[in-house]
Amino acid sequence: MPSEVSVDSPSSVEKAFATEDSKYVETAEPGEAVNATDGATLAIVSSQAERALVWKFDLRILPVLAVMYLFNSLDKSNLGNAKTAGLEKTLGLKGHDYNIILSVFFVPYVLTAPFLGILGKKYGPNRVLPLMMFTFGCCTILVTATFNFSGLLAIRWFLGMAESAFFPLVIYYQTTFYRRGELARRLALFYAAQSIASAFSGLLAFGVFQIKTGSLADWRYLFIVEGCGTVIFSVFAYWYLPRSASEAKFLNPKEKELAYYRMQVDSSSIVNERFNVRDSFSIFKHPTSWMILSIEICLGVPLQSVQLFLPQIIGRLGYDTVKTNLYTVAPNVSGAVMLLILAFASDYTRWRFPFVAAGFLFTFIGFIIYVGIDVESQLHVAYFASFMMTWGTSAPSVLLDVWYNNNIAHEGRRVVLTSFGVPLANLMGVVSSNIFQNKDAPKYIPALATTAAFGATGCFLTLVLGAWMIVDNKRRDRKMGAKLNVRDIPTERLRDGPATQDFRWFY
Repeated sequence: MPSEVSVDSPSSVEKAFATEDSKYVETAEPGEAVNATDGATLAIVSSQAERALVWKFDLRILPVLAVMYLFNSLDKSNLGNAKTAGLEKTLGLKGHDYNIILSVFFVPYVLTAPFLGILGKKYGPNRVLPLMMFTFGCCTILVTATFNFSGLLAIRWFLGMAESAFFPLVIYYQTTFYRRGELARRLALFYAAQSIASAFSGLLAFGVFQIKTGSLADWRYLFIVEGCGTVIFSVFAYWYLPRSASEAKFLNPKEKELAYYRMQVDSSSIVNERFNVRDSFSIFKHPTSWMILSIEICLGVPLQSVQLFLPQIIGRLGYDTVKTNLYTVAPNVSGAVMLLILAFASDYTRWRFPFVAAGFLFTFIGFIIYVGIDVESQLHVAYFASFMMTWGTSAPSVLLDVWYNNNIAHEGRRVVLTSFGVPLANLMGVVSSNIFQNKDAPKYIPALATTAAFGATGCFLTLVLGAWMIVDNKRRDRKMGAKLNVRDIPTERLRDGPATQDFRWFY
């Protein structure tokens, strides 16, 4: 009796993929049979069953990951809120001390991310992610026990190590649940937690800074609250998360079979493939990988500038400490909304690079407006510019990662490139934290101009890479003598990437 399985194949009936026993099957339109090459019927396609399965993932996986990333973002960005409440004065920070503390986070962040990413692939993101979360939650709590520059510097170093591969592993983890055309909006919903975290961070700081009766400085309570929440939720996540879609305990056998088929035909060349170091690192032989890393660098400066210094940017509007933190909420919420709009549009159109470029353009315009006006006399325009800054940082970060993950069917290569690309963008926090100098306050003109320049360069490189992919697809069609759509090619055939004749870029 064939099992009920859905393989969403929008434009071709004659596609093939491998089952777990290496038999090839032909995928069909919803409602038709899935047959092996020997003619045996292995499954019946059901779009209704597939929608029900995806809905289960949406309800059971996405919310947990979103909360985990919310805590990750809170623990990473709370230093900016603490600064507005007197952290520098309490710890006796002077000169460039604060900038050094921000910068040191990114050194171990980059150095350890590839190793933790490999561990995540080897032992499962469902185990490594909660353990990382538990560690950086403990580091956040320990900030309350620091009393000088050296103590905070040491904690920030270990915090960078603990958080390094968190986002790359979450991206890889989601690629084991969702098809390529489903990924952008799901990852956007997850990533929106960062924008919400930034907004919630302002609200939480607003509330915590009202505590005036305790024996600790106001800002220390912020780290206690956020750190304890992180540790508690990490224990739940360790117990709850499944290793992959086809191994989820909340699925019945037919649903697990369907989950496996979905990934084989439209995500991975070999589902749950064992990690091979040499094979996985061969991703860096592809020139496009280096172009992607260049775009990640251009993304990193605006992204980190907004995350780390939005309170200081808005502080120029002339509000007190409490209102400054409160006024960071609306721009961050609007950033999450814009991210969702662009991500849903990207999945709907199945285009990636135009929406990545649009995000970079928003960033460029927002910073140029802020630099070019008299902020004190044009408060509303300046505040609107801060909205555009957040619009242009969230969307490229998500869609760029989705873009190159959509083009890598090999699971090991996918996790390696992500484990280098995402930390590289975060490494640009070293640039951001050092261009915002106290001597340039409150205008920060050099920092804002530098950030705008990185945004413009990122937009340009994105358009160049996207245009090249379009041209290369047409060249491949001419060489083959047939026009293929990226959706017509099951990912089982694409293990070797661009070296494969059937390969077409998902742009």
